[in-house]
Amino acid sequence: MAVDSALSSPLGPPVCEKDAKALQFIEEMTRNADAVQEKVLSEILARNAHTEYLKRFKLGGATDRETYKSELPVITYEDLQPEIQRIANGDRSPILSAHPITEFLTSSGTSAGERKLMPTIKEELDRRQLLYSLLMPVMNLYVPGLDKGKGLYFLFIKSETKTPGGLVARPVLTSYYKSEHFKTRPYDPYNVYTSPNEAILCPDSFQSMYTQMVCGLFERNKVLRLGAVFASGLIRAIRFLQLNWAQLAHDIRTGSLNSKITDPELKECMNRVMRPDSELADFLTAECSKDDWERIITRIWPNTKYLDVIVTGAMAQYIPTLDYYSGGLPLACTMYASSECYFGLNLNPMCKPAEVSYTIMPNMAYFEFLPHDPKTASSKTVDSKLIELVDVEVGKEYELVITTYAGLYRYRVGDILRVTGFHNSAPQFHFVRRKNVLLSIDSDKTDEAELQKAVENASKLLKKFNTSVVEYTSYADTTTIPGHYVIYWELLVKEAANSPDEEVLSQCCLEMEESLNSVYRQGRVADHSIGALEIRVVRSGTFEELMDYAISRGASINQYKVPRCVNFTPIMELLDSRVVSTHFSPALPHWTPERRL
Repeated sequence: MAVDSALSSPLGPPVCEKDAKALQFIEEMTRNADAVQEKVLSEILARNAHTEYLKRFKLGGATDRETYKSELPVITYEDLQPEIQRIANGDRSPILSAHPITEFLTSSGTSAGERKLMPTIKEELDRRQLLYSLLMPVMNLYVPGLDKGKGLYFLFIKSETKTPGGLVARPVLTSYYKSEHFKTRPYDPYNVYTSPNEAILCPDSFQSMYTQMVCGLFERNKVLRLGAVFASGLIRAIRFLQLNWAQLAHDIRTGSLNSKITDPELKECMNRVMRPDSELADFLTAECSKDDWERIITRIWPNTKYLDVIVTGAMAQYIPTLDYYSGGLPLACTMYASSECYFGLNLNPMCKPAEVSYTIMPNMAYFEFLPHDPKTASSKTVDSKLIELVDVEVGKEYELVITTYAGLYRYRVGDILRVTGFHNSAPQFHFVRRKNVLLSIDSDKTDEAELQKAVENASKLLKKFNTSVVEYTSYADTTTIPGHYVIYWELLVKEAANSPDEEVLSQCCLEMEESLNSVYRQGRVADHSIGALEIRVVRSGTFEELMDYAISRGASINQYKVPRCVNFTPIMELLDSRVVSTHFSPALPHWTPERRL
């Protein structure tokens, strides 16, 4: 299709007029970021002026930034919990939003430790759909020909619950997949999935995964990209293939549907899909029966151009495993979103995972930024002045604070972001981590980023043994005196005859300790308040069992993230029952009173 030259974009040449309009919209929003932010806040305050929450602060109809920031406090979820509970219990008065709260979006059960209820309104679906509509126009600038094939995306819903007042409570992706926006989305040749809606919308995770895998196998030569929400979800899909390939091959050979597929709508749909294909069954059997699963993704889906998964933050630890299964295919992180709000997108989606930056779209909400000081990060009070979106500084870290159309006002999301640059006047951010402390025995405080770095450094010792850390979690064991850190590792050993021995794994313990902060090392060396770090190696498949357990207790398969710290007794018992070897740090780490440069 010829594209009007007037619609060309500084981002690159669009492939069609629809893309040109989307790219033009991105340019308009980012070029006028401050004016858009001012308009967004004014709209939010004007429409919600008579809500109970805003009336408390006697704004007097003011909709300007100065009045708003001087009168309203910066809050956390705990501050808002009484109002949210009233809405959940059935109070339909305009407490937070003048528009009716249509449902609650539940935050991930493993993020920050508890399932939070985020109020939302009907029009937020339009806002989320708008951000989704910008992703492929950007991707098409980097990967040509995506209209010539399909995407194999493993997408799942979770069965929803209801609050005492009757409002639905469900994860944001379940809300989106069940919406008409998704179910009746118009045909877009650049965004066709192999998975039918019936498979995505089946609440049974086995039936959903099985049928999505079958469909992806039947269309294996048409698949140009593989994806899931998180990297862990795609690895789970590959693990599912490892466990079920024989049954899949049988069903493909005979053209019959597995008897475990019992969902009526899904059965009807799949009966139209299933057909005997002995050639495909033979191929699948030949590939999957091999001991070597390296590059299995490109062996089975040979035309795959990239993997579409989130590999930032805690998901970064999956990169080596994804590289192993895909032969090093590019990893695309396309957007940044949460239950509270959809924030922005990656304008360079084919960059290296370590270089991923998200451009905040200023029309999504009103954004403020709290300068992040690690020394006061755990404080609930806000001493610093919050910074406007366009005034953040490159290289500095901030905590994200949002005001949304749905009724969150100056709400601390808990994400720490580092400014990497600007696109026009809109800043671009690298996601650093969630703001929370994972491990503490004494005065030491180890966060997720530090633990991730320590695991990465220690796992380098495993490279010459062709072994990698597939998954990990931790806990602070205070039953010993002194207490000590316990790290559970699941390993991928590619050469059994060359697996790491006790000495190597003990050195991994020490390497982790060397990578931790000076307060920890002082506790080990000078104060003797912390015992030697312990690594417990668990058998293969343990973390899949951990996920199954979490899902059985109501976690969302889409939003599930392995908890980087555990303290729930049944989970501890599950992990400990799968331990195959234990290893302790053989020496004290280095520590001196001087600062480490």
